[in-house]
Amino acid sequence: MNHSTTSRTALLPDGHAPGLRSAIAADPAAPVVAGIQGAGGFGKTTLLSQLARTYETAGVRVLGAAELDRADEGAVLIDDAHRLDDDLLRQLREIAATPGARLLVAYRPGPRSAALGELVEELGAPVQLSALGVEEIAEQTGGAALDWVGWVQTQTGGVPRYVTRLLATAVPGETRLPDRALDLFGHELDQLGEAGWECATAMAVGAMPHPDLLASVLELDTRQVGSALTAMRLASMVNAEDALLPIVRAAVLRLGNWDRRLRITRRLVELQMSRSGPVLPLVAPLLDAPMALLPEATLASAFEHAAEEALQVAPRLAPKLLAAAVSAGSPASSVLARQARAAAVAGDLDEALRLADQVIVDEQIPQRALGAQVAAGVLAQRGLLERSAEMCRWSVKKLNWPGDSSYAAVGLIGSGRLADADALLEADDDAGPPTSSSGAAAQLATGVRESITGTATNSLSTLVRAASLAEPKSTAPIPDSPAALATLVALHCGELEVAESTLDKALEAGAGGALLQNRHRLLAAWLPLMRGDTITARAKVPAVAENAVRDRLMAVAIAAGIASRDNDMGMLANARTLARQVVTEHAVDLFSLLPLGELVVAGARLRDQGWIAPHLTEAEALLERLGHPPLWTSMLWWKRLQAAIVLEDRDEMRRFATGLGEFAQHNPLASAMADAAGVWLRVLDGDVDHERTESASRALHAAGLAWDGARLAGQAALRTTDRRAMLSLLECARSLQGKPQRPRAVQTSGTDAELLSDREKEVAELVIAGLTYKQVGKRLFISAKTVEHHIGRIKQRLGCSSREELLTKLKEIIAD
Repeated sequence: MNHSTTSRTALLPDGHAPGLRSAIAADPAAPVVAGIQGAGGFGKTTLLSQLARTYETAGVRVLGAAELDRADEGAVLIDDAHRLDDDLLRQLREIAATPGARLLVAYRPGPRSAALGELVEELGAPVQLSALGVEEIAEQTGGAALDWVGWVQTQTGGVPRYVTRLLATAVPGETRLPDRALDLFGHELDQLGEAGWECATAMAVGAMPHPDLLASVLELDTRQVGSALTAMRLASMVNAEDALLPIVRAAVLRLGNWDRRLRITRRLVELQMSRSGPVLPLVAPLLDAPMALLPEATLASAFEHAAEEALQVAPRLAPKLLAAAVSAGSPASSVLARQARAAAVAGDLDEALRLADQVIVDEQIPQRALGAQVAAGVLAQRGLLERSAEMCRWSVKKLNWPGDSSYAAVGLIGSGRLADADALLEADDDAGPPTSSSGAAAQLATGVRESITGTATNSLSTLVRAASLAEPKSTAPIPDSPAALATLVALHCGELEVAESTLDKALEAGAGGALLQNRHRLLAAWLPLMRGDTITARAKVPAVAENAVRDRLMAVAIAAGIASRDNDMGMLANARTLARQVVTEHAVDLFSLLPLGELVVAGARLRDQGWIAPHLTEAEALLERLGHPPLWTSMLWWKRLQAAIVLEDRDEMRRFATGLGEFAQHNPLASAMADAAGVWLRVLDGDVDHERTESASRALHAAGLAWDGARLAGQAALRTTDRRAMLSLLECARSLQGKPQRPRAVQTSGTDAELLSDREKEVAELVIAGLTYKQVGKRLFISAKTVEHHIGRIKQRLGCSSREELLTKLKEIIAD
């Protein structure tokens, strides 16, 4: 069939609404025939109203469906053509084929009757109304923050009608759907009919939008479901995947009938549990609904299953879900052990220990072994390793959970009780089935024991294997993880690459569960601290719960280490204040010696060691009970040597230097520390052998103590009287800190360099090398104040307005 095209004009350059509006506004008398296609809510009516006003303003009469016989007298604008009968649609098709006609017809994408299809064909390619993007929504908000505008777009899917509702009722910046906006969906939802409400409710509580599934769950005919889904699509209630838009889902849950919602949720839960599928998404929204917590066997069971799922993906929900299970009818005693575990995983250690104690003392409560395991894990997290070990040892004979004897042995060794640990391991003839968890625990005990009685290499190898065998993302709390203890051993013997690799795998796999994730993150922050990279260390430190004493000790020690390396005495004093509290809560054990050593140095720098002295006495007693194992003793003695250097206590320096010498053959780090200890004694006596000092400094760097190596080289540079040795040592210190090489001499031929005196050139060299005013003064035998005056004059002569500009200028005038 041939259709007239004489009425067609090039009014739609881009096929979108703006092109149509501008073309009609430019020439209202021009003929135009166009279809406007869009789902419900996309603004068809709004666009037609705008065009009607444009025509009326220009004096063109606007005609509707009741005036088609006078179509030649004005512009015909038709909304919701999909609702018209066939006779009217045929009349519109005849008008569309008439030369000079002005006809605009709005309709939904489908379904279409034959008559509407013929009309659409005659109208040609339609103006497509599409969802609003972030930029378009932003224009309507008058300058709201883009992240909030993005939230609006996500909630509404960009459907213009929903965007308008939300912008009219929401407070900019608040990401909460207002009740007033949701209430406006009542009429649209009612238009879906009873079957539509059923489908919408099922989809809102988590059902997949598949006709067969919905029909089965809702006990409806498949055709009814199909019609309801089609109606929702045409009303723009769903996205491209047929999932309800967030604002529509919220409206369904707010406005829907609670009886219907619970009935459908029960059916979905029963279906999921019969398939061993996840139920957390189905029941989590019911937590705040009192009606859902009434006695109901299906929901009670669903809440229990959901709690298990939440332990992995949303730990803080697990305690609430178990409490809901009790409210819905589960016996309180049956979930008590799981409630203890959930509280521990959620970080509520006090509640976890309270509940675990109830489980342990009542022989009628099921899962007592889980209660004992929770208690052991929480006690270790609270810095009470020996009590944790005793709990594990008691469990071996009374309850027996996988790995309890191994964790008991680890805790006993960590508390200085090697003989007790050996006796326990030798007597353990019923280790249970050889699961990955029990195997990892057994290797963990072997590796920790080897760190006391054997070699660092064998210990580390065994612990790394234990870490690789440990069950990823376990939800059962344990006293410590193989990855954490492998990392501690690696740090104590200078194997930083092994430590980093082990931690990366543990963090990626979620090893140890939520309770140990912060422990792994804190150890990951310790790695850059050892290297002297305080920026990275500071960025890696996670937030730590108040009652997680073991993590708090590590966090405050990292803060003290950062302050020491950055020479920030204010931050160091703050860390000391926090440390005084946490060390009183944390019993000294083998695995806390690393942070304890860092706090010893902090105390020395602040000339305040009285508060930490008793803990050092306990640490030395613990090491003595274990026979002063080189792996664990050498790092603490190295830190105590550094504290003695700060305090200029020669007797203590010699004592710890001598002690470190006895461990030199145990591992590369112990060897580097022993050699460096001897160099420190000579340097402090003014006997600086710059070649040996550089060698010792670089050995410390290679063994993992990068900052310590740079400090040794820098302090030796301050004390040598040999200018060439000083410059060589300063260059060594800079290179060990990861700084670029510093040119060796001040250029004298340039104009800027000629402005400086010889003394000012010396000061400039040392300042560029990274020394403080006090250190420069000590090297040049002048006061720090005099150094400051020199810098002031240099700044003035070079015409610099800031310290940053001065340093840049000085670097420019220093050459090889």
